[in-house]
Amino acid sequence: MPDPSIERFRRVVTAASAYLDERRQEVNDLNVFPVADGDTGDNMALTLRAVAEELDRLDGQMVDEIGRTELVNALARAALMGARGNSGVILSQIVRGAAEELASRPGELVDPVLVAASMARAADAAYESVRDPAEGTMLTVFREMASSAAQKLAHMRETRLHSDASYEEQDRVLADLLAEVVRDGEQAVDRTPEQLAVLRDSGVVDAGAYGLVVIMAGIVAGLRGDIEAPQLAHHAPALGGDTRPHHADSRYRYCTNFIVTGNGLEGRGFIPSLEEIGDSVLVVGGEATLKVHVHTDHPDSAVALFEGTGDVSQLDVADMREQVAERSARLQSGRCAVVAVVAGDGIRSLYEDMGAFVVDGGETFNPSIYDLLAAIHEVPTEEVVVLPNNPNVLMAAERAAELSDKHARVVPCTAQQAGLVALVEMDPSASLDDNASLLAESVKGMRIGSVAPAARDDANGRFSAGDAVGFVSEEIVAWGEPQEVLSRTLEQLGGGAEIVTVVCGADAPIADDEVSELAPFGLEVEVHRGGQPHYWWLFAAE
Repeated sequence: MPDPSIERFRRVVTAASAYLDERRQEVNDLNVFPVADGDTGDNMALTLRAVAEELDRLDGQMVDEIGRTELVNALARAALMGARGNSGVILSQIVRGAAEELASRPGELVDPVLVAASMARAADAAYESVRDPAEGTMLTVFREMASSAAQKLAHMRETRLHSDASYEEQDRVLADLLAEVVRDGEQAVDRTPEQLAVLRDSGVVDAGAYGLVVIMAGIVAGLRGDIEAPQLAHHAPALGGDTRPHHADSRYRYCTNFIVTGNGLEGRGFIPSLEEIGDSVLVVGGEATLKVHVHTDHPDSAVALFEGTGDVSQLDVADMREQVAERSARLQSGRCAVVAVVAGDGIRSLYEDMGAFVVDGGETFNPSIYDLLAAIHEVPTEEVVVLPNNPNVLMAAERAAELSDKHARVVPCTAQQAGLVALVEMDPSASLDDNASLLAESVKGMRIGSVAPAARDDANGRFSAGDAVGFVSEEIVAWGEPQEVLSRTLEQLGGGAEIVTVVCGADAPIADDEVSELAPFGLEVEVHRGGQPHYWWLFAAE
């Protein structure tokens, strides 16, 4: 019989990730300690995402047959490998501590007693990972939630579950316990400004602590199937609050993270050397794998400390000064901005020159909801217009806009050349409603087209693979040699138009400066180098 706890893992991790994604920017904006770099929500979300991706990977290996012990160990390693920043590393150690307790009791049902024991061990693991733990942080709040779980056991009628307990009964008992833990966790979060002066002075609660409560609420939602999920209060930085970096050693510039793999590794032995070149040092893991985090001005020196000891990989360096500036701009600016999905270095530059924030569509032009949501949250405005620029991206963009804590609106633009032309109408000082309406109207009034090499032979015998094929909207209007097809497509597209914008692709077989010569007489053609894959030329006619 498959282990019901494994299916439960999948549900709670998925729900916890979704809950955190919904409030990720809110967590970012609360982030003032140890550095006000506005990435606590991002770092915690990336750690959970790594766990979710490991579950997906194991799913293809018949996860129901591998057993709980192997599963929790794999998830703990995934959290460690995916962790970034202080909050992400500490979260990974919470996952590790809980996993160690679960793995130590093979065959036991996951009941309130085992959950409370796992939370207690997780709290210990989190504290042990930090050299000088500060109270009023995520460490404090998780310890108090673990204590809450232990205290609730004394008043529960059902603490141990019988082996014949149904899956539904197990979920209900666990959800009832953790829902009370969430309520106590919220109160602990509210107390963090009393415990840490920097939070009190900045008018915020601790970001990581709030993120943990959000995650725990998501777990309850996963157990209950989103029925009667805990309703959490929102938190926002106080207007006029002091949000400067406060930690005494926040003078260092780069948040540096990397993995070290080898044999017989002893993480604590490296801490003194890392503290000589930086602060916020965390070195966690075991003899085979270490996760290293340090704030330093010299990331290369941090990496060099491990030369001859193990192999360094997954190096991630973030400029905290830039992050602090971006967070400040995000909280202070009320203007509207554009997030656009594009493919091609040249077209990316064209969009950025017009003030857009770009999501790389890549070869497949298929960014995830997470990619789009991350871009919306990174834009330093509170109102965002989203241009999906591809019909396959439209639904993902709409979902990202729904999940965002910001005011975001998707303009149903399905071609990146149309979005580029429409950007002329964008007014950063105007409202989201005004900008979305202007861009949507502009896109609606355009005719779009393209020329691309045929991927296969035409079933009707009109062209063969590799021949040029011209489109106006989705209709094929020309085929054959590139020069002839380009000319005929421009003619078909340009009727009644004043100007046609042409974006040339990476492998276009005709020089950019020759394109306008193939346009019909009297039609103005504006040519740009886009470098996009697949399409030789993209057209937008006004």
